[in-house]
Amino acid sequence: MSQGFSTSTSLDSLTFSVYSHALYAAQRERLTSPRSNFSNTASLLWHAYHSLPSPSSSVNWSGFYFRNPSNPAQLLLGPFHGQVACQTIAFGRGVCGAAAQSKRTQLVPDVEKFPGHIACDGASKSEIVVPIIKDDMVRTFNISSCEGLH
Repeated sequence: MSQGFSTSTSLDSLTFSVYSHALYAAQRERLTSPRSNFSNTASLLWHAYHSLPSPSSSVNWSGFYFRNPSNPAQLLLGPFHGQVACQTIAFGRGVCGAAAQSKRTQLVPDVEKFPGHIACDGASKSEIVVPIIKDDMVRTFNISSCEGLH
């Protein structure tokens, strides 16, 4: 399957396509490693956002952080697509840490106004972080954009 997405694709169609690509890759490889699925998901979403009109096409980072098994109050960098990123983030610090600690989605239209924002990529203007909670495992999915949200 090609990772290319049509620039005329609707958001619903694009969402289905990303899900189908990720499911197909997991089944094809018969992978049991969630890390591999997260890697493909980060890449697929990066390419999917870039096929959409602005501001979605201005995504400059998409990826995951996972709870550190050695330090449960810390996130470790997971699979991502974009500029080099912070390797560890304490719960409660920055947008990712706030999402992990509160277990609530953080939508930040202007990162300059977010107390304690961590600027891994200085080009980022807005960010959304969605916590993924299963049992006691905490992960976050982060999307940053070079455009602010209005």
